Amino acid sequence: MTENRVLAAGVSTGALARRLGISPTTLRSWDRRYGLGPAERVEGHHRRWTPEDVAMVREMCRLTAEGVPPAEAARAAKTQAADARGARTPRAEPAPPGPGPLLPPPLPAAPPLPAAEAETGPDDAALMDSLTPAETRRRCRGLARAAVRMDAEAVHEQITQAIESYGLIAAWEEVLTPTLRSVGRKWEFSEDRYVEVEHLLSWQISAALRHVYARAVTRDRHPAGTRPALLSCLPSEQHTLPLEALTAALAEQGQRVLMLGGSVPVEALEATVQRTGPSAVALWSQSRSTADLPLARHLAAVRWGVHGARTRSHLLLCGPGWGLRGAPELLRPHGLTEAVRLMVGAGRLGADDLPAGDGRHALPGA
Repeated sequence: MTENRVLAAGVSTGALARRLGISPTTLRSWDRRYGLGPAERVEGHHRRWTPEDVAMVREMCRLTAEGVPPAEAARAAKTQAADARGARTPRAEPAPPGPGPLLPPPLPAAPPLPAAEAETGPDDAALMDSLTPAETRRRCRGLARAAVRMDAEAVHEQITQAIESYGLIAAWEEVLTPTLRSVGRKWEFSEDRYVEVEHLLSWQISAALRHVYARAVTRDRHPAGTRPALLSCLPSEQHTLPLEALTAALAEQGQRVLMLGGSVPVEALEATVQRTGPSAVALWSQSRSTADLPLARHLAAVRWGVHGARTRSHLLLCGPGWGLRGAPELLRPHGLTEAVRLMVGAGRLGADDLPAGDGRHALPGA
């Protein structure tokens, strides 16, 4: 009867692996290496995992997704499970507290904003300084592990925590982009084995970026006639994620943004520039095969407005497809931080106030 009750109450290793999004081999490895297995075992039967065992393994998954080393995560998960069992078991006397789990200190939260900066957003440079190399590696490792496990909930939680703790720009440049590159390298050198991991990670990052954008747009109402910043991929370019990050970062800064997405035809780009009169245009190219310098120069020369007071947009060449220099007469930001500063600054200046060239020192704060 006791054995039957145990079997009825527990789940199999395969069922638990499917529930948590990990492989049965991982569960057996955790049991063999760290003793992270079922509390009760029945001789001659498959292992069954009780609700308490499931909670312990779920905590192990959560901690490793945060970048905690597996051995330390296992100690913490087992300690929590033992405490939970002890809380349900009456004791004659309370046991003296033992040493806590060997966990790394929590990542520091973003510092509170001064009143003068509360409306314009955090100082991303300061937040980036708070991300030490060890913390960055831990964040990236945890996010990559959660993605490889196909644990969508853990991936979402890690991305959200990084953005909330460090600000969008610091999270993008120090955590999200390095993790995407790492997963991309795995896919490239493993005969497409990890393509689903890269897709999951990209989709979750995109969802988080759009949430940041939607929140900023709801907060800020721009007066009629406000000139937008226009963001677009080139006609043959489909990689939109970096432009999505730029869209969200600009919206956080209170900049009105028009994001057109991937593979925008030449005619549509030119028509949009003439219809909306953007203060700045960012053209994204991921590879040299999609970069089109004559098109960029053509859009930079487009002018609109009444005769005698015609104006034009500042044009930014964004992405690795343009090479290191781009064109001397066009702006060439290097990284999200610089692109945000250039585009926000362009919105504050007149149409012809920006000198030609690299542009890194042409705008306030750049």
